[in-house]
Amino acid sequence: MQGIQFVTDEKGQKIAVQINLKKLGEVWEDFYDNLLFQQRDIEPRESISSVKERLKKLGKLHG
Repeated sequence: MQGIQFVTDEKGQKIAVQINLKKLGEVWEDFYDNLLFQQRDIEPRESISSVKERLKKLGKLHG
């Protein structure tokens, strides 16, 4: 595929990829966004009520 080059180790195994961002910048953005989503998906969650309570204690939320 044009715009993609694989970097290989001494055994010929693919270990990295170079992407031409001028040609495939939008594809890279989608790929990167997906990686961020997957990483954040495993982070601990906090309920909206606990967020509101914490912000009230910090004086950043009134009411």
